[in-house]
Amino acid sequence: MYLSFFGLNEKPFAITPDPRYLFLSERHAEALAHLLYGINEAGGFVQLTGEVGTGKTTTIRSLLAQTPKNAEVALILNPRMTATEFLLTICEEIGIGVPDSAEGSLKDLVDILNDYLLKAHAGGRRVVLVVDEAQNLAPEVLEQVRLLTNLETNTQKLLQIILIGQPELRELLDRNELRQLAQRITGRYHLDPLSSDETAAYVRHRLRVAGATTDIFTAHALSEIYRLSGGVPRVINVIADRALLGAYTQDNHRVDGGLVRAAAAEVFGKQFAAPWLPWAGAAAAGVALVITGVLLWQFAPWAGSSSQAKASTPPAASVPKTASDTVVGSLPSATGGTTVKVSSMEAAPGQSLEQLLAKNRAETVPDEAFTKLFAIWGLHYTAGAEDPCTQAIGMGLECVTQRGSFGQLRQFNRPALLLLNDAAGNAHQVLLTNLSDEHAKVELGGTRHEIGIGELSRYWFGDFVMLWRPATQSVKALSVGMRGADVRWLRQSLLRLSGSPADAPASDVFDAELSRQVMEFQRRNQLAVDGIAGVQTQIVLASAVSGNDSPLLRIDPANGG
Repeated sequence: MYLSFFGLNEKPFAITPDPRYLFLSERHAEALAHLLYGINEAGGFVQLTGEVGTGKTTTIRSLLAQTPKNAEVALILNPRMTATEFLLTICEEIGIGVPDSAEGSLKDLVDILNDYLLKAHAGGRRVVLVVDEAQNLAPEVLEQVRLLTNLETNTQKLLQIILIGQPELRELLDRNELRQLAQRITGRYHLDPLSSDETAAYVRHRLRVAGATTDIFTAHALSEIYRLSGGVPRVINVIADRALLGAYTQDNHRVDGGLVRAAAAEVFGKQFAAPWLPWAGAAAAGVALVITGVLLWQFAPWAGSSSQAKASTPPAASVPKTASDTVVGSLPSATGGTTVKVSSMEAAPGQSLEQLLAKNRAETVPDEAFTKLFAIWGLHYTAGAEDPCTQAIGMGLECVTQRGSFGQLRQFNRPALLLLNDAAGNAHQVLLTNLSDEHAKVELGGTRHEIGIGELSRYWFGDFVMLWRPATQSVKALSVGMRGADVRWLRQSLLRLSGSPADAPASDVFDAELSRQVMEFQRRNQLAVDGIAGVQTQIVLASAVSGNDSPLLRIDPANGG
């Protein structure tokens, strides 16, 4: 109805899982990489979960479109069946003829399937079973799924199984009686809803695929779509489609926030107020808004991440000591300017971390802290301009904001800003420059102070922000089947660590051998061993091969760091 009005070739927000419309957010790209890894690497299970409407089925369709020629895929979309029906369906999906006498026998069906898998293996073919809506599998069917992984040769499994489902699937596999199956899962990934920026990019992406040549939704409309949909792609589609229809009926070529709220009211059956209305006209609410603004300024730098991860921070006990720092040296400016010199700093003895934070509160605010972090990279931070992470990206760096542990900081091996909270609940951003097993050094008042890990852990709950320099402008998970300059950098970096010449020729194709090298690197560095070079693997690798223009988190071996 509205296609010609907006200059579209087709409906951009249909809820059918069309792979052409797949928007590869960072989460979806990593999920697809996990699934491709599951098809290209034999053995065990790969598990993908996500809330309703987060794009699991669309991701499956994209996976099937990229299936290698030597792979045969059995796709089961409705697993509500008995164990016998389940095996029959697998045979039907991959074209195995089953005699009538065997249709009611589990043993006969397993024997037929095993014979086919052995022949496929001998012919260099890989058989993959993809089960959608796997949270609906009955316990006896799950047990049969587990038994299917026993079909193997002396060197590898004959059947790769990918389980895809809602979050209930994780709860199901956490049951004690299914622990044998859970132990065979070699890869897990969870699809979260899109962020605000990803939601805007998602809407624009679908409009462009449908033929749009201009921005149809205003910035405020995109913000409202995110607020009202929660970033769930299916809900985004429904609201956006209704908003386009509403704009068409009103003869508007642009969709604004009001049209989006009206569309959401039709979808959900209730009215939605503009986000600013609850605060209008009330003095008390105005005061609350001011306080909220101050708090957002205090914490905003910690929310501008390009990659996210979570981990618990184990407490440690230690006796704080003080010591003097050594000369770190100088770094060339990445912008071609003057060098930033870091001179020897003498630690002031006898001061607790609480005293240091109180004495130097003026320099633990975000702008001052980021000025220090940028300076250690030889860069200039502009206070009051764009948020720090946006500035970092503009200078060729990536901004990582995470909740992690001291162990993770040692892995990343980069200076970082730690978010500390003092006894009064005040927030402080402090630059961490050195880290060992027992001590850390933080920069306050122009001096690097040595703090015991035990004391520091009473103030730090795991939040940190860190800068690193990626090999290419677009940072994404790298897996088997991908190719490009970032894959070549990955291969060259691993070769360099193995002692090969830096200028040795390197392929830009991610093959099985490169996946094996990635797994070995991950194993040595205590990372998740999956053969996929995700963001964390790339950060650790970049630190391992970094040159003089990249500052490292100094780890003192004398202290066991």
